[in-house]
Amino acid sequence: MSESTADLWDARSEELMSCDVQFRSYGAHQSFDGPVRTVRCHEDNQLVKRLLNSPGRGSVLVVDGGGSLRSALVGDQIGAAAVANGWAGIVIYGAVRDSDALSGLDLGIKALGTNPRRSSKTGEGSVDEAVSFGGATFVPGVHLWADADGIVVEVG
Repeated sequence: MSESTADLWDARSEELMSCDVQFRSYGAHQSFDGPVRTVRCHEDNQLVKRLLNSPGRGSVLVVDGGGSLRSALVGDQIGAAAVANGWAGIVIYGAVRDSDALSGLDLGIKALGTNPRRSSKTGEGSVDEAVSFGGATFVPGVHLWADADGIVVEVG
């Protein structure tokens, strides 16, 4: 990522939304960017797993987990699959697990927190629909940038 989110905001604020959720970083890359793909799910990571096991082509998966910290939506195995499949990053409005292992992955990961509890596996949810949290709407195909200052996304 060549420009910081602060510089992007200063130059293009009328074209961007800033997400006001205070995420923590878990992957080896604190800064990452790419086109958005989305999953909406609640305490169930089957759709997340399916998507991250498919070609990412430098995309960022935005997961609307409803802000739940009750169970993790991404762990070390799913994170490793994301790396192997060419994803640039994952933004999870929810929890992760295996945080020590995630920190060594060649990937950007932002999430609310951690929980060792696994999620359910029913496949409930939706893929590639607009999701909103933190005052921002994430539309599949628009560009997202993330760094230590936060997340900005193009207005869809």
